[in-house]
Amino acid sequence: MKKILIVDDDTAHRTMLKVNLAGAGYEIVEADDGDRVLPILAEQDIDLILMDLKMQRMDGMEAIRLLREKGRPEPVIVITAFSSVESAVEAMKHGAMDYVTKPIDIEALKLVVAKALDFEALRTENQELKQRLGEQFDFGNIIGRSPAMQKVFETLSLVAPSDATVLITGESGTGKELIASALHQNSHRKEGPFIKVNCAALHENLLESELFGHEKGAFTGADSRRLGRFELADKGTLFLDEIGDMSLQTQAKILRVLQEGELERLGGNGTVKVDVRLVAATHKDLTAMVEEGTFRQDLFFRLSVVPIELPSLNKRTEDIPVLADFFLRRYAKKNKKDIKGFHPQALMLLARYPWPGNIRELENTVERAVILCLGEQITPKELPPQMLPKDFQLAGGPVPASGGLTLKDMEREAIRATLEQTKGNKSQAAKLLGIARQTLLNKIKEYGL
Repeated sequence: MKKILIVDDDTAHRTMLKVNLAGAGYEIVEADDGDRVLPILAEQDIDLILMDLKMQRMDGMEAIRLLREKGRPEPVIVITAFSSVESAVEAMKHGAMDYVTKPIDIEALKLVVAKALDFEALRTENQELKQRLGEQFDFGNIIGRSPAMQKVFETLSLVAPSDATVLITGESGTGKELIASALHQNSHRKEGPFIKVNCAALHENLLESELFGHEKGAFTGADSRRLGRFELADKGTLFLDEIGDMSLQTQAKILRVLQEGELERLGGNGTVKVDVRLVAATHKDLTAMVEEGTFRQDLFFRLSVVPIELPSLNKRTEDIPVLADFFLRRYAKKNKKDIKGFHPQALMLLARYPWPGNIRELENTVERAVILCLGEQITPKELPPQMLPKDFQLAGGPVPASGGLTLKDMEREAIRATLEQTKGNKSQAAKLLGIARQTLLNKIKEYGL
């Protein structure tokens, strides 16, 4: 039962409020003046204070100031005469949540009280949730409200503080590097280095040198000793992306580091001790590769102490509007454009599209749309043609067809359309595009417009 403190020096008025609010299911505590508030709060837990502004010994305004000075969080609703609403507004500036006017409409008062208590409960719950999440895990730029992503967050919050090796799997573009970074930032190694290596981007010989380092003269061009990524990641985290693209020979060396915590540089004789947490990622099916003999089973078991599978975007469609809005704000700021949001039809098309390229494709799509957008909303006109059904009509007109455009094509088209809109006024066009006039003149010359 919620407990309300009624502060009013008018006994009859206080009694009337007590009877009506007690009848609504609240427990009531009474105070006959503002100077009684703090002593009562020191003895009892109060959920809401209902306080008259005009009292003999200490008026409500002074009592509210005193409450805030003492850091008391209890919400306050003030009572004032109808002719003194400006006093209530002043009280709200000093921390009151709401006000009611005399003569009091009891049903309206009950609604104000219920709203204030609901808001306070939500605020408290939100603070507790933020504190819990802050203690356990900072998700950073990882966005996800869907059940699939909530399971990922739950696993992350449990494994991040440990030193366990983690294998992140999922389709390309699902955000594996973000997960790896979050694991590092929420571990006891967060003050140490976070080193990344894309195993698919390097030739096998180069990859070994990158990972384990080399001594001077180890091979042609090795003019000096070079530390490998394992050594650079000492006391930190090493993220090996696309580990499924690694040769069996390199896999064996990785396994040794995991088992013994030591390595040999290329061309070296001695061993080097390293203290590294390993996080690996791949879009490949490592279980199938183990069966085919192209990935070591013992390394697979070592890597997948804690497996985390990221869902594809088409399996977390609830997250598409939130992700799209996140990217919209990022690229609108980057391109200095005042875009408020998405046209409902554009949002519908984003939600229905299968997203084979996952989050990376969504990000690129939103960036493209921001570049092309000349209004305050992203509409279907700014979306790629493959997202539009045949004969799709935008509310207010048809969607013009367009082929696969490069970023330069899009920029040229945006400038051309803006100049047409401003009837050739370059200063106005530059302002609409969010660029300097000289930059616009340079672009016009570059594109021959």
